Amino acid sequence: MLAITDLNAEFAQLNMSRGRTSQTTAAERQESQSFARFMPYRDGTIFITKFAGSGHWERHPKGDEIVQIIDGTTTLHVVSEGRSEAFNLSAGAFLIIPQGAWHRFESADGVSWMTATPQPSDFSSVDEPTLRGPGPPSSAADRPCTTQKAMRAPRVGAA
Repeated sequence: MLAITDLNAEFAQLNMSRGRTSQTTAAERQESQSFARFMPYRDGTIFITKFAGSGHWERHPKGDEIVQIIDGTTTLHVVSEGRSEAFNLSAGAFLIIPQGAWHRFESADGVSWMTATPQPSDFSSVDEPTLRGPGPPSSAADRPCTTQKAMRAPRVGAA
């Protein structure tokens, strides 16, 4: 079945959640009306959100997550294959987070995005990622994400 939706109208219904932390629960995000399950997609859900602050660590063991930054700026922290990296992203960025990679977003001034997120998802509320292997981040003694990169990817088909 074809699904057509006015994305601008959907985002206009959301509030900007300020002061989000890794401890903010799904119920609190829902109550703030800053987060919505937009529609089902394949083996997961398309979500939309607006927030300022930091999110929890998450990973998706059954597939890649697709993210489109709609408005604002954010830093994406990723731990994958034993490496920790951070990417500065802004409106218009489109990315695919690899299956199983621990990741989280931080935004001082606010960000709006849409994701196609496979289910189930694993979550952790600790403040720093682990580089020890496939388990969830578990300790403040684990190494933090420290690498900052400006994300510059070539266009598809660019020579």
